[in-house]
Amino acid sequence: MKIDRLIGIITLLLQHEKMTAPELATRFEVSRRTINRDIEDICKAGIPLVTMQGINGGISIMDSYKVDKTLLTEVDMHAIITGLSSLDSVSQDRKYQNIIEKFSASKGHIQASHGIQIDLASHYKETLAPKIELIKESIECKMSIRFNYFNKQGQNQITLDPYIVVFKWSNWYVFGYSHNEEKFRLYKLNRIETLASVEGSFRVREIPEEALDFNAYFTDHIKAVILFEPSEEYRLIEEYGRSSFTKTKEGKLYFSFPFTNESYLLNWVLSFGDRAELLEPKELRPILKIQLQAALNKYN
Repeated sequence: MKIDRLIGIITLLLQHEKMTAPELATRFEVSRRTINRDIEDICKAGIPLVTMQGINGGISIMDSYKVDKTLLTEVDMHAIITGLSSLDSVSQDRKYQNIIEKFSASKGHIQASHGIQIDLASHYKETLAPKIELIKESIECKMSIRFNYFNKQGQNQITLDPYIVVFKWSNWYVFGYSHNEEKFRLYKLNRIETLASVEGSFRVREIPEEALDFNAYFTDHIKAVILFEPSEEYRLIEEYGRSSFTKTKEGKLYFSFPFTNESYLLNWVLSFGDRAELLEPKELRPILKIQLQAALNKYN
């Protein structure tokens, strides 16, 4: 995008004493004519650029206007690079790498924060990155998107006006106005298939403040109490933390935690086999028994 290129040019000129138009054109993979137009736009925006002709000529920013780059400490730079690297893990192009290189050019070679590496894509990158890129482009162009969405009820085709790409609860979502339900909704990207943009632009709606409270989409209304065998302590610590359970006199683990989804709770308890007993809600115990019997019948 042009605005990204303009910011990039300003950043490079702040980092270097001067640069030539051909150097900038090569760096941003555009023509020299485009760079000349960009320089004019930057000057119109009030940033004083100086152009010098000749062998040692080039484009520079007035010394009186340059920002003191020491305002950013090395710790600050490490944190910035770490954040940019995490975004790069779900990017299809080099835009975040280019920004990292700009910061590194001003401070020498700088890596992400020592001891921290963030991969927001995990093993879903091949399918996740193209979705995020298409949705971001659709948001910028105010174009609706259409996709097949899979949930417990089956498969539905959804038309959505996208507003925000959200990373929360260790998952990626798209937030927008659903034409199907005529309200703002969150959709998990891993459940989306055959994603495509729709021709034409959508009308931007004002987002109700309560719709932006993403935690409200998942209310923990199921109060579960489960008794675990001591062997499952590592899983409880890993998934819900040590404060989620206490040890009984017999050495068993008394787990108490709120859940959002009944189906998830039942499947989670079943994943422990005979090493877990659901105590509450009591009304789920018969359902769990039916599921256990159905599974047993498959092996009879």
